[in-house]
Amino acid sequence: MAFQVSPGVQVNEIDLTNVVPATSTSIGGYAGAFNWGPAGEIVTVSSEKELATVFGAPTAATARSFLTAASFLKYASNLKVVRAFSSTALNATSGSGGNSGLHLPNKDAYENSVRGATTAGDRGIWGAKYIGSIGNSIKVSVCSANSTAFTAWGYKSLFSSVPGTSTDAAKYGSTNDELHIVVIDEDGDVSGTPGTVLEKFEFVSQASGATKPDGTSNYYRDVINTNSKYIWWLDHSGTLTNAGTAVTVTTAFVTSTSALETSLLGGTDVTPTAGDVSTALDVLKDVETVDVNLVFTAGDSSGSRAVADALVAFGDFRKDCVVFVSPPVESSVGQASPTTTVTTWASALARNSYTVIDSGAVKVYDKYNDANIWITAAGHLAGLCARTDNVADAWFSPAGFTRGQILGVTKLAYNPKQADRDTLYKAGINPIVSFPGQGTCLYGDKTALLKPSAFDRINVRRLFNVLEKSISTAAKYQLFELNDEFTRAMFRNMVEPFLRDVQGRRGITDFKVVCDETNNTGDVIDRNEFRADIYIKPARSINYITLNFIATRTGVQFSELVGK
Repeated sequence: MAFQVSPGVQVNEIDLTNVVPATSTSIGGYAGAFNWGPAGEIVTVSSEKELATVFGAPTAATARSFLTAASFLKYASNLKVVRAFSSTALNATSGSGGNSGLHLPNKDAYENSVRGATTAGDRGIWGAKYIGSIGNSIKVSVCSANSTAFTAWGYKSLFSSVPGTSTDAAKYGSTNDELHIVVIDEDGDVSGTPGTVLEKFEFVSQASGATKPDGTSNYYRDVINTNSKYIWWLDHSGTLTNAGTAVTVTTAFVTSTSALETSLLGGTDVTPTAGDVSTALDVLKDVETVDVNLVFTAGDSSGSRAVADALVAFGDFRKDCVVFVSPPVESSVGQASPTTTVTTWASALARNSYTVIDSGAVKVYDKYNDANIWITAAGHLAGLCARTDNVADAWFSPAGFTRGQILGVTKLAYNPKQADRDTLYKAGINPIVSFPGQGTCLYGDKTALLKPSAFDRINVRRLFNVLEKSISTAAKYQLFELNDEFTRAMFRNMVEPFLRDVQGRRGITDFKVVCDETNNTGDVIDRNEFRADIYIKPARSINYITLNFIATRTGVQFSELVGK
């Protein structure tokens, strides 16, 4: 507010309406193997159907990974997926012979290594959009502005007329520049039905300067790269296979007197290693740019804990989410003493309050391959937390018969009895139990923290995640303000109503906010710091119930025994 130097009226508007914002608590994060789809980047999906659309229906090799991700989507509708990939997996291309196949896991890889390059011609004109053998099922058919080619073309019924010719040869450098392009699922690996037309592009131009009436590019390269879900453009020229015969295209399709059809080949699947999954997890690691709360994977293979170690480190690094770690399927399936194998496996893990461990594998139905398979339970546990947010709040326990019912499970690898549950619980492992007539449920709400603490319970850990994230987000608006009593009072007046609301919703029993001259001393102010101490008494979940049934004589008054 400036000083006035002459008489006048100055109007100022001061905003004192700052509040602590609501923060998301139910966003899942997953890294795993899939058959198709962008790799090494975040894709948000909201349903199992969308998961299958983006990443392809699973084969037997990827069913465990796919169904673990899908298990979370039984409870929630916001999952950030990162497809893990091997550096040796390849996209199918339209080249022939030993030069086919390129490693293009996502758009960034394409932009960096292909677009604008002049050496992609030996891989053909087209490439599958994503790595994997599914790309080998794709066929691309192109018809140029040639009436003879169009009349004989098997896909002419999809289009209203033959591709047109340019009316401005001086501008476009060609008098025969339009194309029709069809992308076909030749073997049925993409759609499930061989010969399905996946997409078509009509009246696209071979001229780089061509535009549509709305001003967007009509250049066939740009149209394909922007709109196709299945192929990339690689080059104007190159060797491709046309109905099994090698054809050299040197000037795009300008002079083609017959339609050019080519089947992509060279796409390969390589199972991601534990290191590849850990690399995929790293994509979700940035706290400032990636909002995620419940993170899980498909777990380790037999005898390994590399992925579990990466998950534990992930949670400890971010400190604003919960990670769900499952023992390998083989630790509980077919074991003579699964309690021992699971606790032995878990005993070597680093422990913190951001990690939740379950007791073993669950069997689910794989509708894509008509089989029942074992998967790890981490996706279900993460989903239970998300469902708890929807029906209650993040600070309620996701365990028990009220909110802990697990969906879509046909069988447990083992059903721990009371003695087994005692052993598991002491080791910080949450039993999954099936009770006759009552379904299958999560029967524990411990974090992996072994030290006696309020943070050894899931609901307390998630409560503090919500409080810390919400209040720290609001606190950013205190940056660069003056550290005086006015600013400190504004902060208290912003935080205390928020905590009272949480208290009213049963998340905490009491709180106190200290932000005054006692903790913002002269030394603190001189160091350009601002301090607030927020004391919280978290609400605790009930883990142990004792019922005392006391028999008394008929003539005894109850008040004599227990008072009023």
